[in-house]
Amino acid sequence: MGKDKLKRFAEVNTFSNVLQLDAGKPFKGQWNAVFFNNTNPVVLELACGKGEYTVNMATLFPEKNFIGIDYKGNRIWRGAKTALEDGVNNVGFLRIQIETILDYFAPGEVDEIWITFPDPQPQVSREKKRLTSPRFLEKYKAILKPCGFVNLKTDNDGLHAYTTEKIAESVLNLHIKTENLYHSEYADEVLSIKTYYEKKYLKESKNINYLKFSFD
Repeated sequence: MGKDKLKRFAEVNTFSNVLQLDAGKPFKGQWNAVFFNNTNPVVLELACGKGEYTVNMATLFPEKNFIGIDYKGNRIWRGAKTALEDGVNNVGFLRIQIETILDYFAPGEVDEIWITFPDPQPQVSREKKRLTSPRFLEKYKAILKPCGFVNLKTDNDGLHAYTTEKIAESVLNLHIKTENLYHSEYADEVLSIKTYYEKKYLKESKNINYLKFSFD
């Protein structure tokens, strides 16, 4: 492991806006009241990477609480450090495996979920690892409030098509579907936030897909 990674791992342990593994479990059911000290809605970004989307949304919506979730601490370091340096207090980061999310959030505790450019896991054998596979959708349904939304933003046409199929199979409510976000009517200030990877994909002239759906 490189020196920079080791430095980031050590530094992220000192960040007040980062919780790692079991340290996040005591906040289950009381993230807004205890971690954020308010009663504002809780929004998650799953597989947040460097946290660009999490921090940018928190800046746009100070009346909401945002939590970026990823397992790689050296990635979380960037978003967490930016939030601390810029005084963005309505954002936190949680380093966990996403499949354990039910251990960290109570039923109906989350208002909205964002999944931005996740690993599409294209191999058929890895379908269960896709963040929009049925086993993950059931977890999201459990922690979301009634009528809470799930948003998927991806450059991967296969994952977009797969998720659309699962939404139909599960008879979920599909609110928005587009295969070319930036040539659609939906590219508002939130959807126009661009992560490091999205900027890279756009330079390669890839189209950006977007889905918004709910369980109720």
